Amino acid sequence: MNTMCSQTALDDIPLFTAKQREAITRVTRKYPMRVTDYYLGLIREPGDAIYRQCIPSEEELTNASGQPDPLKEDAHSPVPRLHHRYPDRVLLMATNNCAMYCRFCTRKRNIGDRTTAITAEELANAVEYLSDHEEVCDVLISGGDPLTLPQKKLEKIIKSVRTIPHIDIIRIGTRIPCIDPKQVTEELCSMLKKYHPLYINVQFNNPAEITPQSQQACTMLADAGIQLGNQSVLLRGVNDSPEVMKELVRKLLAMRVKPYYLFIPDMVKGTGHFRTSLETGLEIIDAIQGRMSGMATPQLVIDLENGGGKVALSPDHIIDKQDGKYTFRNFENKKYEYIDFQPCEKRS
Repeated sequence: MNTMCSQTALDDIPLFTAKQREAITRVTRKYPMRVTDYYLGLIREPGDAIYRQCIPSEEELTNASGQPDPLKEDAHSPVPRLHHRYPDRVLLMATNNCAMYCRFCTRKRNIGDRTTAITAEELANAVEYLSDHEEVCDVLISGGDPLTLPQKKLEKIIKSVRTIPHIDIIRIGTRIPCIDPKQVTEELCSMLKKYHPLYINVQFNNPAEITPQSQQACTMLADAGIQLGNQSVLLRGVNDSPEVMKELVRKLLAMRVKPYYLFIPDMVKGTGHFRTSLETGLEIIDAIQGRMSGMATPQLVIDLENGGGKVALSPDHIIDKQDGKYTFRNFENKKYEYIDFQPCEKRS
């Protein structure tokens, strides 16, 4: 069940004071609210990491920084529902619908859009485009959340893409295992496993989201042979500390989910209160590297404004470089020297 923000729905939630209900109502006139009952039940107190991700804040209206579409996704859309920004891969928008409206969403501009699932005509046009572009070998099916679609509709989309000979990889981006894990069923997993190689990127941002229910959902997907990766967003008040992120990545690996990306928040209008400094992200990665398995280290990424694309960031461990000799700082902050390989010059 999903809780939409009507006055009746808010009055039924004892978590909110009258003042909080008034503030939420003001925000939702511009940015609607939706949250699953399951995820709402994870809130322990107002303002905690779960609360901040799903409950509207007046800061969404007062912080004027950012753009509606900072990544210029619409400018890289050759046909409706398809974004082709990188040479070998595309983003296919299967639906605008989500089970929960994350308050930091990069597509906040589409929240509440009445347009929902991709139509048969749109899917046919997307498949035709992909068939004509043999350089594309990787399709990410996202939205919205594809796992909110009826299973037959989702399978039709996956099957249509899989029929294209040069498409090697299909990926699905979803938050369902995190926010509504009961939607991951044996029937869904049986359908998905027919279309390997298939990858699923989930999004867990805080250890409190890893529960017996979400663990079971990820276990079912992994048992179906689906490789799972996690794409966290670095969010102020949610996961912007080394301690929280170290606990998160440890728990992710324990349920067979590889920490994949840690995104610096996009410059989306209405989400500025979630932003942290680049230095904070670098400090978190630095705290993980060397102290945990390399499998636990996500790639810190910033998606540049105006369609610049993703750029990976990494802590700088090079202290000095002179005449082929490097001085490095390791995870213990100790200095070590390394002599670079110098090939012999060719003799005439």
